[in-house]
Amino acid sequence: MIQCGRSICCPDCKNLKTKWWIKLNYTEAVEYILNVPKFTTKNKPEHTVELLKRLGHPECGMKVIHVAGTNGKGSVCAFLSEMLTLAGKKTALFTSPHLVVINERFQINEKNIDNDTFLRAFEKVKKLADELVAEGSYHPTYFEFLFLMGMVIFADANVDYVILETGLGGRLDATTAVEEPSACVITSISFDHMQYLGNTIEAIAGEKAGIIVPGVPVIYDGNNPAAAGVIRARAQELGSPYFEVKREDTKIIRNTRAGIDFSYENEYYGNTVFTLPFIAEYQVMNSSLALKTIEVLKDQVKIPVEAVRKGLLETRWQGGMETVLPGVIVDGAHNEDGVEKFVETAVHFQKDYPLTLLFSAVDDKDYTDMIRTILGKISFHHVIVTQVGGYRKVPAEKLAEIFREKGCPTAEACEDVEEAFKKALAAKGEDGMLFCVGSLYLVGEIKTLILQGVGK
Repeated sequence: MIQCGRSICCPDCKNLKTKWWIKLNYTEAVEYILNVPKFTTKNKPEHTVELLKRLGHPECGMKVIHVAGTNGKGSVCAFLSEMLTLAGKKTALFTSPHLVVINERFQINEKNIDNDTFLRAFEKVKKLADELVAEGSYHPTYFEFLFLMGMVIFADANVDYVILETGLGGRLDATTAVEEPSACVITSISFDHMQYLGNTIEAIAGEKAGIIVPGVPVIYDGNNPAAAGVIRARAQELGSPYFEVKREDTKIIRNTRAGIDFSYENEYYGNTVFTLPFIAEYQVMNSSLALKTIEVLKDQVKIPVEAVRKGLLETRWQGGMETVLPGVIVDGAHNEDGVEKFVETAVHFQKDYPLTLLFSAVDDKDYTDMIRTILGKISFHHVIVTQVGGYRKVPAEKLAEIFREKGCPTAEACEDVEEAFKKALAAKGEDGMLFCVGSLYLVGEIKTLILQGVGK
């Protein structure tokens, strides 16, 4: 922890009016941000609007595509970013969470920002935060701080488009401080974070629909009638053009370990066949939302169909049924809908390949139901359970015992993630498939191990 003896106002210090005499380096800046949740609480969106004003409205001048939803937000953002970048637009991407390094949250033309860029933006926002506290106002929250940094970074880079992913919810999200987006996109709605968003699909959809802006087009997942009805009603109320995308609008031609070929059957794209570098069929829906968004914005940005095809083919998205090594897939599925979609994918492949599962979860998720859902339709060659998430971890042996109770007597507990991953790779063999599932923490740990050479 940065020490107050250095005359730096550290996150844990009670004297938040201390002057910032010494500039922080990159590592110290990241540590400061990670400690923000310890000393601040949720602020209202109006607070974020005021902070943008005091920063000189960095969000102005950028075309923003605002994306909300329960699952699929990150993938839709990645598809849009790739397509716009290939179309020659300088495109920024703001997403969360990060899996390995915090810079992942800020990308320009598909590349993470460098540490110097990160630090310059941090200094601007930290200076504002110090001023606010000195005035007796609120310090920006963790997510608010990062969002403000993103707007500063993207404004300084003079980007054309910002693909902006909400954090939690929509209506009360800091990102709604961007008041004039070019389009709003709402992905699939399911049960997650009910303590904040409500206990019904309609209530959760209402929170997500909070990103809709009068007169701004809305592109949304229409597969859940209850959620779609709420979104459609809100769009009508605000006079916003709305465009529904459903599974029946697409046709899957082929799904193999190499990816998926499909068509999005409408007049704009005709009989074009698109290829995705993912094995999960739900990515067809996510990519279709991105395709529809590009179609809706065709008078604003014209992208040749070939560039659109290439954009989908070259999109990479961390932790969303991502192939990280041959036959090794990581998926951050951690809620009901995410787990069901993982199961849908695994079922497709289990008839042709022996499947190995590496699983972990954190304590604020319904991991018992997750395990029950997974074992309900999939027979694994081997199951290894580990633990992740720091203070939120669930002991590996506890998770393994639940697997045994639910019908998988050979589930093996392994507390160390690296050891568990090596065992899972060995169990997979040359001809099998290994799915690493249950938590984004697990995904991040595995991707870090691969960067260190494990499994290669």
